[in-house]
Amino acid sequence: MTNQALCKLHSWRIVHSEASLGWGGQEHRILAELQGFQRRGSEVWLVAPEQSGVFKRAQMVGISVKAQRFDQRLLLPLHALRMACWLRQQRIQIVNTHSSRDGWMLTLASRMARVPLVIRSRHFDVPIPNKSLSRLVYKEWTHHVITTSSRITEKLLAAFQMTPGDVTTLPTGVDLDRFQPEGPRAELSLPPLPSGTPLIGMISVIRHAKGMQILAEAARLLRDEGRLVHCVIVGDGPWRSHLEAVVDQLGVKDLFSLLGHREDVPEIMRALDVVAIPSFHEAVPQSGLQALAIGMPVVASDVGGIPDIIQNGITGRLVPPKDAVALAQAIRETLDQREQTQAMTKAGLELIRREHSLERMLNRIEAIYRQHLG
Repeated sequence: MTNQALCKLHSWRIVHSEASLGWGGQEHRILAELQGFQRRGSEVWLVAPEQSGVFKRAQMVGISVKAQRFDQRLLLPLHALRMACWLRQQRIQIVNTHSSRDGWMLTLASRMARVPLVIRSRHFDVPIPNKSLSRLVYKEWTHHVITTSSRITEKLLAAFQMTPGDVTTLPTGVDLDRFQPEGPRAELSLPPLPSGTPLIGMISVIRHAKGMQILAEAARLLRDEGRLVHCVIVGDGPWRSHLEAVVDQLGVKDLFSLLGHREDVPEIMRALDVVAIPSFHEAVPQSGLQALAIGMPVVASDVGGIPDIIQNGITGRLVPPKDAVALAQAIRETLDQREQTQAMTKAGLELIRREHSLERMLNRIEAIYRQHLG
């Protein structure tokens, strides 16, 4: 039987919810799952605030959407009751929540509507407040939890005395048709640079925890020792003005180009020399997965789920978080030790193709659905 025929045997009615207004890796993951299961024959919906980034993009690609506010805590019982009625009307079989506020509302509503399968996805390795209360949405009212890194899984198992069968570690899959070494390179709007200047790139939402200020310090250290690099930041976010101020204060404004949000990520990555991920905390970053799929060298912080894919000395180079000296050294070694770097990018590409494709992710999620729903 073909894969297409198998997919049609398992057609579900699926809802994903997201309270965040932003547009980053978590929202990319939600949209990838919705589109993936829509292609496989399921009916899918997104429940999110109308002004959110993921709501607008879901509409653009033909995903059914339901607008819902999550900022009115006093009205939570009323909203949950209305949501339960809607879930029953749509005969929803699977609900997957992704953030705290939508997690509470949709989990409560799913319980009232007797949705057969409720999943809680956790994307970040950050502390869980009020574990006794959070136990409801992670264990008591939820059938299964999906995390994006093994460290998140370990902490959930310990925090809520869950069994390994209750939680699945599943990093976001990479679309290998888009992210591959061969292909065009983007034309980047950069200032005039000396020939051969290495481009160090970050593709990320601009926020404090992404560690862009550490990259700025590392760039200054490299310049002080006579090594000129240029840092390319692709993305936008609430911390952009602060980053601009930090870059200015450090005297490295000429070493940075902030290009804003771009959709041509594969083409941009092919134009870089190194991808940097100096985060303070992180799950498994999509930019890391994508860079490995492109065959791009990666230097990253040894935090959260990053070591799941950036194995130090094997698929990339890891440094302690918030350590600009170590980051500068890792960038220097990546550029200078070409043979070792090439071996790492080859191993990283093999890892992605073997374990982290988009289709493999969808297959594993489908297996969870079948396990619970038959």
